[in-house]
Amino acid sequence: MQLLSFTVGNEAYAIETRRVIEVLPLVTARPIPHMPAFLRGIFMHRGQFVPLVDLGWLLADHPLQERLSTRVIVVEYTLAGNPATQQTIRLGAVAENVLSLWNDADAEASLPALHTPVAPYLGRVLRIGGRTLQLLAIEHLLPPALAADLITPAPASPSIPCGPD
Repeated sequence: MQLLSFTVGNEAYAIETRRVIEVLPLVTARPIPHMPAFLRGIFMHRGQFVPLVDLGWLLADHPLQERLSTRVIVVEYTLAGNPATQQTIRLGAVAENVLSLWNDADAEASLPALHTPVAPYLGRVLRIGGRTLQLLAIEHLLPPALAADLITPAPASPSIPCGPD
């Protein structure tokens, strides 16, 4: 499987390229009040609202610095939960130094994912080309309830009569 690597602080991470739609320069997100710190807000991508996750908050407990190398990786995945609906969600992930493509078949060493309930998005660790990368499971970057809320349309407002019937 091909991997797109990036950094958060001094650590290298990767995601599967089959999930990547596009890599963008850093975009400005509209904040959503009362959301967790790791959710920068939402932005428009090709006519859709897309939640924007700051990987710095999730992986290093601080926001990423806005540098020339800071990018938004737009990914798409099927929302976990009700398999009958099979809803997909687009997600923007803010990362630094989004540069390299790797192939997991070239791994010199591999460590299985250490499952931790507080960080279900952390996957296995690979050593490729002298670099240690940890895979991220993008479908677990947002808690399921939050992901569902961000893509479920709001109920329609009741009709308000405008005049006599």
